[in-house]
Amino acid sequence: MTADDRVTGGTPATRDDAGRAAPGGDVRAGAPLTGPPRAVVAIAAATVAVLLAVSPWYGYHRDELYFRMLGERPRLGYFDTPPLTPMIARVSTAIFGDTVVALRIVPALCAGALVVLVALAARELGGGRAAQILAAAGTATSVLPLVAGHALLTLTPDLVLWSAVTLCLLRVLLGGDGRYWLWVGALSGIAAYNRDLIVVLLGSAGLGILVAGPREVLRDRRLWAGALLALAIASPNLLYQATHDWPQFQMAEALRIDEGADNRATFVPLQIVLLGPAQAVVCVAGWLRLWRNRRVRSLAIAYPVACALVLCSGGRPDYTGAFLLYLFAAGCVTAAGWRRRGVLVAALAVDAVVAVVVALPVVPAASLAGTPVAAINEVARESVGMRDLAAQTARVVNGLPAGERAGAVLLAANYGEAGALRRWAGEFGLPAVYSGHNELWWWGPPPEGTRVVVSVGYPPAELGTVFARCTLAGRLSGMPGEEQGVPITVCRDPVRSWQELWPRTRHYS
Repeated sequence: MTADDRVTGGTPATRDDAGRAAPGGDVRAGAPLTGPPRAVVAIAAATVAVLLAVSPWYGYHRDELYFRMLGERPRLGYFDTPPLTPMIARVSTAIFGDTVVALRIVPALCAGALVVLVALAARELGGGRAAQILAAAGTATSVLPLVAGHALLTLTPDLVLWSAVTLCLLRVLLGGDGRYWLWVGALSGIAAYNRDLIVVLLGSAGLGILVAGPREVLRDRRLWAGALLALAIASPNLLYQATHDWPQFQMAEALRIDEGADNRATFVPLQIVLLGPAQAVVCVAGWLRLWRNRRVRSLAIAYPVACALVLCSGGRPDYTGAFLLYLFAAGCVTAAGWRRRGVLVAALAVDAVVAVVVALPVVPAASLAGTPVAAINEVARESVGMRDLAAQTARVVNGLPAGERAGAVLLAANYGEAGALRRWAGEFGLPAVYSGHNELWWWGPPPEGTRVVVSVGYPPAELGTVFARCTLAGRLSGMPGEEQGVPITVCRDPVRSWQELWPRTRHYS
């Protein structure tokens, strides 16, 4: 048994990387779980307040508009996403109103919860008050948590649920408390309703335990009870997947083909950018701390395993975000004892300023295009101009002859366009919108007999092969994201029935 594994009072003793008592380590690893320090709660509350204050700036992100649209048709699953995030969108609009601020209340609260969870992870690893405050402050001022807390993305509940699962795993590994296997199961089952990627965390950590131990935790019958609980909770979602030809695998393959090369090229640099350079240094210290402690070495192994899985599958770099957060929590326990903590605090302060500028909508929307922020932060650039998209499309629709306008429909090339057109349909008097993108293709084609279509996003040359007449009516302008320059085309008289044409519109990305 190593110095890191010695037990005091029935729980592993708090030690630094050399086996000495950890600086500020007034909390024993595996000690009874209590509330965080008041300073941590204050940091979490401030994070929520700031995020709510800036929530109306810029506007809806394209994914938020899509989730709002999906939420109008509650289901056990959708082709490209499980139902949790769309359901959050539906409940938020029903309770708080159909506004961008209402849609972002839950993300802001999730960011506050994430700050607390990372601080609790630091305490679980033996960190005292200083380490917990450092973990909370560093999380609250990191790019990834701020982006996830600003907009309603699938990433938003993922980070919270994954971090909660990690905290429970720490309780099992450090304290040997098998009751937390049940919590791991329950939280994992819920997480499966958001993204099936929770299996990456569970599989990577499980492999780490098999390789490095402590293997005795696998003999606890409550582990298998937790596994059954996870399956029971997730079973409706799994049933949907099984009865719809496993669409999540189809989507994963589509994303690998569409974005895999770019994701692999940016994976390593974004591991630094996701939290920040100073936080990345602390993450390295955290990985070393985990590696040197046999009881949690499995979590050190889990990170490179997860990275390998994401790289091989062509997944996005942020899929490892929750791993970085627990590495940061572990590193804060070590960093709290550094002699030159002032240098670290100064570096974190610089990172905080950069993170706020990059992650939050502080650059004026009119000046965003062409800035480094637009290049780095997809959420920022795709949150500007979505209402203008609907307004510019409405001008084309309103320019149609009255007879044609009455029977016209909208055809959107992607879910962001469809979500924007749907959101402001009442304000601008827009007709029904249809799309062949992802889940929306399954909602079906326009009614037979529809002769006039106003298309947003589809290439005019492609439309010309399925309609008798097509006219380019204009192009979207004033947008820093992918909608800039997108064509708006008026087409008349489809050459075949809509049932025949609809399969040609289907595409996943």
